[in-house]
Amino acid sequence: MGSIVAENRKNLMLFSGRAYPELAEEIGQTLGVAPTPTAAYDFANGEIFVRYKESVRGSDAFVVQSITSPVNTWVMETLIMIDALKRGSAKRITVVLPFYPYARQDKKHRGREPISARLIADLLKTAGANRILTVDLHTAQIQGFFDGPVDHLFAMDTLAGYVEAKYGDRALTVVAPDSGRVRVGERWTDRLGGCPLAFIHKTRDPLKPNQVVANRVIGEVEGRTCIIVDDMIDTAGTICKAADILFDSGAGDVIVATTHAINSDPATERLKNSRIAEVIVTNTLPITPEKQFDKLTVLSIAPLLARAIREVFDDGSVTTLFGGLS
Repeated sequence: MGSIVAENRKNLMLFSGRAYPELAEEIGQTLGVAPTPTAAYDFANGEIFVRYKESVRGSDAFVVQSITSPVNTWVMETLIMIDALKRGSAKRITVVLPFYPYARQDKKHRGREPISARLIADLLKTAGANRILTVDLHTAQIQGFFDGPVDHLFAMDTLAGYVEAKYGDRALTVVAPDSGRVRVGERWTDRLGGCPLAFIHKTRDPLKPNQVVANRVIGEVEGRTCIIVDDMIDTAGTICKAADILFDSGAGDVIVATTHAINSDPATERLKNSRIAEVIVTNTLPITPEKQFDKLTVLSIAPLLARAIREVFDDGSVTTLFGGLS
């Protein structure tokens, strides 16, 4: 009985959505792979068209899309890009979402509410995604919404390395802006050599989005440099109120370290006019010139994403990038 023997080759191809092509270019430079040329445009009625200008057959495809505003447009474009790859016979499709959209809608607070984070996972799977690679999910259990592998990356080493280099000679306290971030705060204290951990006790009105009432700080903050750690800054209401209560409790200085700089209005004005000394973020989302200010420091997440993509392509271990964290 005859047979045909083919050489089993792997072919990594990088694809960029239109939301933030600069990040995909930076990832490509680190990997040594340029994003595949793509024709993408909108029809007059808003429908999106995507076509790849090179064959994708048999490729290990990585679709990079930072879901910035307008969120729904870029979600739809991502789904169309995945579908085009599936119909072009890509062997495996990994969706690289530095910022996972709708992550805050991960559970029902009251009846008749959606769980939109699960819906996004279902849409990605239905479109043809085999794997998701993302950074600092709002809650870790979102990984379970996707029926397939999810590589959950952490920006903590990138952020903490900067904090350590610049503020390591000071008496530091890591501050979780609410009780839900205490576990993340504990990882930060371990990373910074066992400094104290504090958290803000706050209440939130479920009927009023983006509005927070901060009550009091629990922990050792008097005379210390406080590092507020969070996954995102949206309108900056939580961060600024947390900073105010820290100063009222005797904090010597307040620094903010967060992964995703959504910076919806009026975040820039709030942060610029606050007593916060420095706001440290990564470039998982584009930060337009009007959202930049003197106290803002932007660190690149591209090297971390590139290393993770390489590990996935080589069938290596992404977990080793974080010392066993998952």
